[in-house]
Amino acid sequence: MNGQISFEWRRRQNWIVIGVLYALFMMSRYNYSAISPLLLAAFGWTKQDLSILETALPFFYGLSVIINAAIVDRIGGRKAYLIGSVGVVAANLAFGAGHWLIGSFAPRETAYIMSAVWAVNAYFQSFGAMAIIQINSQWFAPHERGTFSAIFGILIRMGLVFAFAGVPAIAAATTWYWGFWIPAALVAVFAGLDYFFVTDKPEQAGYPAVLPDDKGLARVRPTTWELIKGVVSNRNVLIFALASIMIGFVRRSVVDSWWPLYLKEVIGVTGTSSIAQAMPWGIAVFGILGGFALGPISDRLGRRAPVISAGFVGMAVSLVIFYFVGAKSLGGWETVLCLSLLSFFVNGVHGVIMGAASMDIGGKHGSASAAGIFDGAQYFFAAPFTGWFVGKITTNFGWNVWKIWPIPFALIGAVLMLFVWDVRSSKSGGH
Repeated sequence: MNGQISFEWRRRQNWIVIGVLYALFMMSRYNYSAISPLLLAAFGWTKQDLSILETALPFFYGLSVIINAAIVDRIGGRKAYLIGSVGVVAANLAFGAGHWLIGSFAPRETAYIMSAVWAVNAYFQSFGAMAIIQINSQWFAPHERGTFSAIFGILIRMGLVFAFAGVPAIAAATTWYWGFWIPAALVAVFAGLDYFFVTDKPEQAGYPAVLPDDKGLARVRPTTWELIKGVVSNRNVLIFALASIMIGFVRRSVVDSWWPLYLKEVIGVTGTSSIAQAMPWGIAVFGILGGFALGPISDRLGRRAPVISAGFVGMAVSLVIFYFVGAKSLGGWETVLCLSLLSFFVNGVHGVIMGAASMDIGGKHGSASAAGIFDGAQYFFAAPFTGWFVGKITTNFGWNVWKIWPIPFALIGAVLMLFVWDVRSSKSGGH
């Protein structure tokens, strides 16, 4: 019993450090979206200029995740986190320093320069999710992974709260570029804690392996090529990856970006108003509830697909409600309610795919590779639609089209799950 308590305490210590670090990665990834109205004013950008950055980050993040996932499986999550942290800190410091470019270049030119800086950030950001999944695939047994997916969802949502509530407050108290420099400093601090207090696996901390009979893609550590080949040749991986792309169309274009500009242009509020501050908390709280609803249910069922399919239907219904509820009908609070409801389903589904299905399929030695395919596909293929396309349609057709264009993709995601409906997660093993 004491050994079990000791193990749980050590796992919790590991989890807290890498969890907070991941939330800070999210803060230093979405800080530019959180204060996008300020960036438009500072640099003289239009929505089309901003869409260059909104395209660059997911495109290069998605590409980098796919490339780096197998590397993370080879070198381990702790090292990957440290590598990623160095790059994230440097890119955020450089982006903040971009205020010295104002007046030296035309607005569109600065948009391209800053998008290049943000592409570098995207590359190093890609180590974060893969690192946390690789570490926790060693520490969590299959029957715990749905619950882990819910915890993973908390980290995502708290990172977005740090970004969308915290960064505007920082910018209001100082100026916009401190919204990049302060997150960089926080990442540096927790990267140091990662170095001193995190281990990749229980054995390195003096505990037995959680899953000595791992049923994933590989029972022994394979080469990078073997990992990639094992992942992309797996039918179930490809279907879950397609479903992840469908999440990306909804998540990246509505929940995780663009809504600060919607609030400013349609509702008439900015980052420090009560509605703008309530939005990330509503998205976070409902997203967390979605994770804890859908993840554990998938554990109890022993199947991920039915839960994921139901979540996709929930996304479509939420977007339909958002479209028919008129802007300002409740003083802008209806937008908070609609996006919070949407977050419930988006976060729940994303958590099950990334936090549970990736570990089911990838196992101890291939979990980062499987997650890399899922996460990378989500960002890479959604990038031109959630960046350039949204900038175009909101400029030319207004914000109502923005509310409903992802609905078909949510429905496609629901249908895709029919092809893996009976795929089961292992319930064996564990402390």
